[in-house]
Amino acid sequence: MTADIRLFGMTADGSEVQRIRLNAGELTVVVLTWGAVLHDVRLAGAPYSLTLGTDVMAGYEARMVHFGSVVGPVANRIGGASAVIGGKRCDFEVNEAVGKTLHGGNNGTQRRVWAIAAASRSSVTLALDLADGDGGFPGNRHLTARFDLAAPGSLTMTLEARTDAETIVNLANHSYWNLDGSATYAGHRFRVAADSYTPCDAQNLPTGEIAPVTGTFDLRKGRVLDGAEVYDTNFCLAPAPRPLSFAAELTGKSGVRMVLETTEPGLQVYDGRGIDTAPYPGHAGVPYAPHAGLALEAQRWPDATNHAHFPSILLSPGGHYQQVTRFTFDRV
Repeated sequence: MTADIRLFGMTADGSEVQRIRLNAGELTVVVLTWGAVLHDVRLAGAPYSLTLGTDVMAGYEARMVHFGSVVGPVANRIGGASAVIGGKRCDFEVNEAVGKTLHGGNNGTQRRVWAIAAASRSSVTLALDLADGDGGFPGNRHLTARFDLAAPGSLTMTLEARTDAETIVNLANHSYWNLDGSATYAGHRFRVAADSYTPCDAQNLPTGEIAPVTGTFDLRKGRVLDGAEVYDTNFCLAPAPRPLSFAAELTGKSGVRMVLETTEPGLQVYDGRGIDTAPYPGHAGVPYAPHAGLALEAQRWPDATNHAHFPSILLSPGGHYQQVTRFTFDRV
């Protein structure tokens, strides 16, 4: 069967954004060419999307730019908004207080229209080219984001990158999850398979320490969330990329469960406290409140260029960056 591709909307500069609807087994997923956004995820029998999104294009261009998008070329924070790459200092856009670069700057992969490279009823591959020097990052880079559905309820995301000059790459999907369709994720049970995490300073930059989760962020046995958590935390799943492995489990009060597996060594968990409640153009009401969804961002560790003992995010010509993350949905 041919792919279900339709116009989603127009960007402020007049570019078309397409939406691709995928289906397999009990799972239906909608992906947008804007930001490679995971726009809508539905499990048969649940009358709501399991991820937060908007049907108003202006929302994705404004306050909801990180909702469901693939952020990059370097997800998370870079302290000092600079790095030495290939023996040369590279300066990036400062888009967060105290001289930091967040998610590749204000014109990162999440603010681009990706091209549809291939599509079918259950799979789509999007592609994006970034020019040498774009955002201060070196190398002509070719990125792809592939979303594959398989019955009864799994979604596999494969992110890849190649470059013609030494550069840094750390991509991440930034979906917010709420498995109950409720105002907040309060009552969800959450488990993370990490023995350690990277503590941060007052500027939310890693100190360089790798600390045990015992007595702090220990989620190894799971806990019920109260919807007022304080997480903006990188959980250390492994010291380096590895074969696809269990990372986290989130279960709503409804019984809908999501199991996250990834090849990545880190999982950034963000509590969603900063979700902006103000209406955006074309939307009459408030889209979401703080803690409406929990962000689970599989990635390399943050600020890796400033910590040589963190898993490397360097990518050289002839090299191949790849992340595989699988989301499996069912009921318990």
